[in-house]
Amino acid sequence: MVDNLSLDLKEGVMFGFLGPNGAGKTTTMKIMIGLTDSSKGSVKIDELDSKTIKVKEQIGYMPEDPYFYDHLTALEFMNFMASLFKKKCHPERSEGSKDSSSVTQNDSIINLLKTVGLNNVANKKIGYFSKGMKQRLGLAQALVNDPKYIFLDEPLDGLDPIGRREFKQILLGLKKKGKTIFFNSHILSDVEEICDQIGIINEGKLIYSGSVKQFRGNKTLEDAFVDKLTKQ
Repeated sequence: MVDNLSLDLKEGVMFGFLGPNGAGKTTTMKIMIGLTDSSKGSVKIDELDSKTIKVKEQIGYMPEDPYFYDHLTALEFMNFMASLFKKKCHPERSEGSKDSSSVTQNDSIINLLKTVGLNNVANKKIGYFSKGMKQRLGLAQALVNDPKYIFLDEPLDGLDPIGRREFKQILLGLKKKGKTIFFNSHILSDVEEICDQIGIINEGKLIYSGSVKQFRGNKTLEDAFVDKLTKQ
């Protein structure tokens, strides 16, 4: 249950949403993107209700446990996901290319799979993917429509240290392009490293929202987070 929670996020921020298990993080995210109804209140994105098609076309979402069709290859799955959007994944002109219009949708998706480190397994069936590979594919499908707003639920879960570093670099690159990124995570060191702002929820109530630096002071984010919760 989420109780009287209010957030106001500016465009272009990297926002980490924190809280213990069962605090309401995933529920909040699903309400924000229109997957779950709230008993009262509303969510506005670009001054529009988040449930409208116009807004949904601007949203990319990666659930905590992404579901895939294991009999499909990564490339087949990504082409299917792209077909669900009017706004397609348009690639930037690649180096040495004379005409970007000659680049196909398939090429665009290959480029996206390359971005998340899966281009070498584009034609491999998803059923053979490891947990970390599926996390990478989950991020790729969240980006297939070139969204303005990106919502990620535990995106770093299941990744090895190299994979986490690569993911963080991808997220920072997206932020540089002006994307707004909202994600849940239990890995506080990663949140501390890449986020501008955080929100902390406990038992459905928001207990902090603001700057990472202001919240942690002279402590680590983990220590400040634990202190905050134990004093509730």
